[in-house]
Amino acid sequence: MSYPRQEVEAAIQGLREAFVEAERRNHWAWIADEFYHEDATYFCPYGGCMPVFARNRDEIRATHYGRDMDVGSGWTGWSFPIVDFAVNGDRIFSRWVNRGPGKRPDGTFYETEGVSFITYGGGGKFSSQYDLFDIGHQMKLCDELKEAGLLDEALEREWVGPMKRRIIDSLMQGIQPA
Repeated sequence: MSYPRQEVEAAIQGLREAFVEAERRNHWAWIADEFYHEDATYFCPYGGCMPVFARNRDEIRATHYGRDMDVGSGWTGWSFPIVDFAVNGDRIFSRWVNRGPGKRPDGTFYETEGVSFITYGGGGKFSSQYDLFDIGHQMKLCDELKEAGLLDEALEREWVGPMKRRIIDSLMQGIQPA
């Protein structure tokens, strides 16, 4: 089904504004209910080492907007602004950043860019989303934040360390010991 361009643009603009509100609230999981159909899907491969595939709104709330973004999971001080988007029919292409806390001494943000491929499904809600970002760059960014004293210890312990181990294990498959 095709939807009017203004309706599709209003949905992604609404999501962009919701991200600002979620940052203000220090809570993200509510976005799943506001912007995703009950049977919506979400996929992020995390570099092939920890694919997340949510098959409905509850799973999107529990993974993407809950575990992976909500404050309390170590993401305090992080934001995830949508910096740009384009609409092609019912498809939305958004560019966003994982922006860490603080700024570098030169005034630039600590951030990793990513893209989302979103399908609009009517009623102001999305039916699917596929996210891509450079997980290797994200790990280097977390190292930089740690060096600057800005990486939350819980995030390092519960997400960064295990993610690095998954990446290493994934890359080591098929390599014979020397």
